[in-house]
Amino acid sequence: MKKTLAMILALVLALTSVSFAFAEDFDVEAYGATSTELYNKILGEFYTTYMAGRDEVENLSLRYALMAIAEAKLMASAVMYPTTSQGGNYAISRIAPYTISPALWGLDSSRYHQALIVNEDPITTAERDEMKAKYAELKGTGTYEAWAKQYLADKGYTLNTEYALGYSSDPKTWDVLATSRAADSEAICNTFDGLVEYDVENVMQPALATEWSVDETGTVYTFKLREGVIWVDSQGRKVDDVTADDFVAGMNHMLDAMGGLEYLVGNQGGCAIVNAQAYIDGEISDFSEVGVKAVDEYTVQYTLEAPAPYFLTMLGYSVFAPMSREYFVSQGGGFGEEYAPDSETYLYGKDPSHIAYCGPYLVTNLTPENTIVFTASESYWNKDAINIKTITWKYNDGSDALKAYNDMKANVIAGAGLNSNAVEVAKQDGWFDKYQYVSSTNATSYMGFMNIYRTAMANTNDGKVASTQTADDAARTMKAMQNVHFRRAVAMSIDRATQNAQSVGEELKNAALINSYTPGNFVYLTEDVTVAINGVETTFPAGTFYGAVMQAQLDADQVPLKVWDPTLEGGMGASFGYDGWYNPEAAKAELDLAIAELAAEGVEISAEKPIYLDLPYYSASTTYTNKAEVCRASIEEVLGGAVVLNKVACETTAEWYYAGYYTNYGYEANYDIYDLSGWGPDYGDPQTYLDTFLPDYAGYMIKCIGIF
Repeated sequence: MKKTLAMILALVLALTSVSFAFAEDFDVEAYGATSTELYNKILGEFYTTYMAGRDEVENLSLRYALMAIAEAKLMASAVMYPTTSQGGNYAISRIAPYTISPALWGLDSSRYHQALIVNEDPITTAERDEMKAKYAELKGTGTYEAWAKQYLADKGYTLNTEYALGYSSDPKTWDVLATSRAADSEAICNTFDGLVEYDVENVMQPALATEWSVDETGTVYTFKLREGVIWVDSQGRKVDDVTADDFVAGMNHMLDAMGGLEYLVGNQGGCAIVNAQAYIDGEISDFSEVGVKAVDEYTVQYTLEAPAPYFLTMLGYSVFAPMSREYFVSQGGGFGEEYAPDSETYLYGKDPSHIAYCGPYLVTNLTPENTIVFTASESYWNKDAINIKTITWKYNDGSDALKAYNDMKANVIAGAGLNSNAVEVAKQDGWFDKYQYVSSTNATSYMGFMNIYRTAMANTNDGKVASTQTADDAARTMKAMQNVHFRRAVAMSIDRATQNAQSVGEELKNAALINSYTPGNFVYLTEDVTVAINGVETTFPAGTFYGAVMQAQLDADQVPLKVWDPTLEGGMGASFGYDGWYNPEAAKAELDLAIAELAAEGVEISAEKPIYLDLPYYSASTTYTNKAEVCRASIEEVLGGAVVLNKVACETTAEWYYAGYYTNYGYEANYDIYDLSGWGPDYGDPQTYLDTFLPDYAGYMIKCIGIF
């Protein structure tokens, strides 16, 4: 493995001006230096513009406009291309619409205690439409849930107290403060409460905090806590009281664990808590100097280095989760220099029996790749208000394209999205016309990533998913992937709609397609703003969506991407529901530019001497196999065979995940193109997306393009 890596890098040196010092053992320091050079070359313009926007906190409209311009630069770089959001597929379900929080950021949409689920056959299409219309009428009044219960009763339904759903990846840890992976946090969030929570009408409500205030500087937030709440173990036995110190301990442990959340409170993240970055960097070791204080037993206070007007929207994410200090220490935990997660005595978060609970559920059964059961906690402070007493996760590896549909039909799980195979079966069964609906898309953005500096040619955990490229192939590919026109050519040659049709069917192939990283309607300008677009002062009026500003910059740069369509959504505009990237003619033109530029650097690209790209895919799944084949055929046809896509089979989901999703650093990324990762917002500002592409190991998703 190391010898192959050295051979590849040696050849790269002959083809690129970027310097890289290496020895037989991988030189991480030199890798970081090269990552910085590549970042500055490829994403420098994005970074400069973005930081100007991020530093603007007084005028939010100016902030959003600058960030939109920066994202246009990110999209134009084509280090990634948008694929789909979550949703936008046919579904059949027993879950009443809008009875799980529709919050676009944080973890509240994965908290299921308020769900209304019927015991009988699924809710019909007509009934669902009635409920959606009523929700639009009642949203914000606090009365929708009660109305929905009565409506369902009047229609002859009874309510189930169990929510059974499918899942595809076991949590790797049960320590919610030491992970940023959705597969972990989406499970663990049902075991604890935060300070606040968005309800089913998307209104922020008190949870462990009963009231809060911010001082006149906009930097000091004070929360009064609910008294009488307790921590229990997995058996429901009390282990501690919930107090203000639990939020101090939680923040301390999160910064010690460095599990990918810490950037949100450091100087490169969502909000800068006083001295959090200094603690992360080791400049201070006394956590009492960090701006998280227990003012008294039931008052916790956060002090920011600068105003962050979206701070309250961040509280629904696990970075602000509480943790019982006493229980953590009892499980071998320590703080600062005493934090030793590799110690034999460290048990915290290793499994559900080694965490403390203050939320609505206890984990009462965990059988890996089979079942996870959450049971309502008898000691939960709000136990009488929850509708679901048991949540059961049932494993589905995706190898059977009809399993979810069949399980839903048999009431083994409450609902299911319908892939193209299931749509046809549902039509034959007579269930499609009666029960189907199109699920709403959310703010999650899945991307296809271009590896601009590939140094792993097999999975770093076990050597599987090995590339068949020669060292010469790999070196030429790396050089091509560092050329913006080549990346654009590849991105614009992928027929994303046909690819998505393999999952959801031909009729809905466009429904979940997205065209930007931050959804174009995520925020909008509340006042007129004038900004420079390529040196031309341009005024955007109040009400302009983020996506419209992004499109203006792309148009000025003459990059033929359509990230915003002002005619959609009744004239409000949208960045989803169409393919604004697939453009064969533009792809060919970009390839011609790439061929000329790379030829000048000694790299020939032609049908006789093509560039090879590796795409790992889950070969046990018919759907993913078909999607990979569409990608291959599309690229090779549009680009005339000058680019050849190698479909690299992953026999298990674990192999597929370890090729990219489970990696921690760019040098572990074992692919040229990878389409399994994405990002969902942690709070209500475009910064939650764009921060993930910060340099120097600060951006969580930057590793997906092979650097840092």
